[in-house]
Amino acid sequence: MKYKKHVFICTNQKPAPKKSCGEEHGMALVDAFKERLKDLGLQIDIRAQKTGCLDVCAFGPSMVVYPEGVFYGKVELSDVEEIIQSHLIGNEPVERLRLAF
Repeated sequence: MKYKKHVFICTNQKPAPKKSCGEEHGMALVDAFKERLKDLGLQIDIRAQKTGCLDVCAFGPSMVVYPEGVFYGKVELSDVEEIIQSHLIGNEPVERLRLAF
């Protein structure tokens, strides 16, 4: 496997009045994850990138972490560090943001 963890962050934009994660907020999350992973020297083992719709629009902004397949919803910029430290480094999902299916 090329990456130990792969983070996909929804940047899908749907026309109003449909709910979506939104390109603006999604890209801010992508940029924050990429910057922090680089700061920590983790960008070789962990990749963060934008993606299209994850089909959990009602819980956006959303993201998923593989290989575990853990979905997160209502992710804010203030959650980035916790997700990185707890899940991406510590292998413990952030339960308060985790979507249960």
